[in-house]
Amino acid sequence: MMKRGLDLALSSLILIAISPVLLAIAIAIKLDSHGPVFYRSERIGKKGRVFNCMKFRTMVREAEKRRAGLMNMNERESVLFKISDDPRITKVGRFLRKYSLDELPQFFNVLRGDMSIVGPRPPLAGEVREYKLSHLRRLDVTPGITGLWQVQARRDPSFDHYISLDLTYIEKWSIWLDLKIIIRTVGVVFTGTGT
Repeated sequence: MMKRGLDLALSSLILIAISPVLLAIAIAIKLDSHGPVFYRSERIGKKGRVFNCMKFRTMVREAEKRRAGLMNMNERESVLFKISDDPRITKVGRFLRKYSLDELPQFFNVLRGDMSIVGPRPPLAGEVREYKLSHLRRLDVTPGITGLWQVQARRDPSFDHYISLDLTYIEKWSIWLDLKIIIRTVGVVFTGTGT
């Protein structure tokens, strides 16, 4: 209850405070490339529930159809997929990703209860299908906008390390740990160490 209360209070305050920023980003996306302002991605939430995770669109239209042709450039291990110089990313998208601004709409997911501010990142269905039994513990909690992995090992390509940090968070969770991660996330955002 304390965690949900913190999520609701902080998300509401943040969305009110950054509403002019959200509008400016939406205009920049529309001026930069054709396509919708928002990108909705089906993700797996707590206990395997499917929900639409919201982000600002940072890629060209039909980017998912081009993914198969880029698999040889993947820089992550196992089921993770990430290319640091992804050719599908737009000019505005590159800036949004650097400062993690593309993830701001996820505060609406937090208000709806799909996500928490802090928790394991919500995986794609394709990733979950590749999970080992022990990995499913990630789905015991509500996924988050930020988490231990984002502030400690964001550029680490290791899937095992990614899972290990998520499980450490679940086992050692406290309100104080959430607050520490939120404070460290602010530092990550302002230094532009996003991807």
